[in-house]
Amino acid sequence: MKKFIFCIGCCVLVISSASAQVYITRTGVINFFSKTPMEDIKAENNQVYAAVDLSKKTIAFSMLMKSFLFRKELMQEHFNENYVESDRYPKSTFKGTFTGDVDSQKPGVYNVRAQGVIALHGVEKSIDTPATIEITGDGLMGMARFSLLPQDFNITIPGIVRDKIAKQIDVQVNISCKPVK
Repeated sequence: MKKFIFCIGCCVLVISSASAQVYITRTGVINFFSKTPMEDIKAENNQVYAAVDLSKKTIAFSMLMKSFLFRKELMQEHFNENYVESDRYPKSTFKGTFTGDVDSQKPGVYNVRAQGVIALHGVEKSIDTPATIEITGDGLMGMARFSLLPQDFNITIPGIVRDKIAKQIDVQVNISCKPVK
């Protein structure tokens, strides 16, 4: 009987520690920025779903494109209707892995490399970028910066506004996740 109780206790501990390796958020933030001599364009989406599994070294993101907010309403309208076609392609996702060791029991900043596939505007593209994962007292924070080219995702920029939109769009990802209990 004591062996049985001990085995059950060990199983509970293993399951508990395994689930503590998974972190999620529904309020991640993704910003993008386009800088040209004619105009700067900045948008933010703070409704990004993210999951990080430290034991499997996997990362996943999902967001609605219409959740990007711009300073100017007209920019937001053009972004959704003319460029990313949010009604036709409502979501963007990232699924991937990271390299590097992260100890969930040891607070600190860990430099990792994120690799995976971004799905945007009906196109999937592989990316590989440096990132950081910070273990905090109550969760995990993640950050990455990279650039995307609109033409890689079949996003056409009309000639009339081509000088107002950078050829390369800078993207910044910030997440603050809590462990799954």
